[in-house]
Amino acid sequence: MAAPQKTSVKVNDQAVEYATEVPIMDKGTTLVPLRTTLDAMDVKLTTATDDTITAVVDGKTITLKSKLTRINGVTYAPIRIVGDAAGYEVRWDGATRTVLLVSKGGATEAVQTGARGFMWEVEHNGNTVYLVGSMHIADDSFYPLRKEFEEAFAEADYLGVEIDISKAADEAQQKLIMDMGMYQDGTTLKDHVSKETYAKLGAILKQSGLEANALDTFKPWVAETTISSLKSVKAGYEASAGIDLYFIQKAVERKLPVLELESYESQLGMFDHFSNELQEKNLNAVLDNFAVLDDSVDQMAEMWKTGDDQGLLEFTNSMAVDPEYNKAMLIDRNIGMADKIDGYLKSDKKEEYFIVVGAGHFLGKDGVIQLLKDKGGTKKEEEINDEYFFSSKFHDILHIHVFIQFEQHK
Repeated sequence: MAAPQKTSVKVNDQAVEYATEVPIMDKGTTLVPLRTTLDAMDVKLTTATDDTITAVVDGKTITLKSKLTRINGVTYAPIRIVGDAAGYEVRWDGATRTVLLVSKGGATEAVQTGARGFMWEVEHNGNTVYLVGSMHIADDSFYPLRKEFEEAFAEADYLGVEIDISKAADEAQQKLIMDMGMYQDGTTLKDHVSKETYAKLGAILKQSGLEANALDTFKPWVAETTISSLKSVKAGYEASAGIDLYFIQKAVERKLPVLELESYESQLGMFDHFSNELQEKNLNAVLDNFAVLDDSVDQMAEMWKTGDDQGLLEFTNSMAVDPEYNKAMLIDRNIGMADKIDGYLKSDKKEEYFIVVGAGHFLGKDGVIQLLKDKGGTKKEEEINDEYFFSSKFHDILHIHVFIQFEQHK
């Protein structure tokens, strides 16, 4: 097994020199040796006890709450929460596995350059749900996010996600993939797809530096997702920089409960229950478009960063071409997500939820937004400059989005 790749840290393009202690990854969160990292940031550490850090930044004392970890006598802290508190933008370079700490040019600049993204606000019975459309893979150009995202997250009592992808490397999740994604009857991929499909797959695997038979023990849906991931990573996009993992890491740092709207079993089971015909069709679509896959991801990234509602709707509708795929990937999952969100809204707890799921789940006639409206909500719209907004707080980030106010159910 290959050794895990090391993670490095740069402060304003200057590499941080660590002695024996080095940054580590813990369930998707980058932990760094606290004192050495703060010294490189020109921040003086005063105290670090339990989950409280006191430090001096530009002559001012700051106190921040963060989960601290002691390893061989060295105190480690989450890089993102430390960097944010010290006034740095925290970025991720997936190609070099480097955390980049960049001095901010001021709060106004950060807001103006932040990606627009997609966010909706829903209220009912004293509860508030923020719905955030995620890009599961991203790069450092997505960050910093707009202040409206950070402000809404700061108010949340819970983070909700499709699944907690920080647990993806756990032994139990890996076993699920092996159990569902591998043939258990002695056959191989070659026995389940056409000669043409198998040949195309082998050629692309070799082109990517792998053996032509590297995926022989796996089913077509695993091959499809693997090829897509290979291309995305080569283009500089990684799950480690995705919007959902970004907020999962922040939730861990805040000790905020993470709610899963789905499960690893349900998501993997969905792929595994696709018909053999659909699995091979999807695999061929990826193989035939391999040369331009990164262009497609670039287009989706631009759609997210510009908050392109129409582009998102067209993307969602494009998934409806195959009825089997559309029902499993969108319709059934959207119903399940909307039911859970509806439960949060009807709770008597009067709490706030920050829900981050794939952006393609929200719009369209079968989208989560429409499903929530169908559950008894009434749409309140106010038009300003041909734009709809939830409240003045969101007008600068959202457009052609509706505020949904749920009426009291009798």
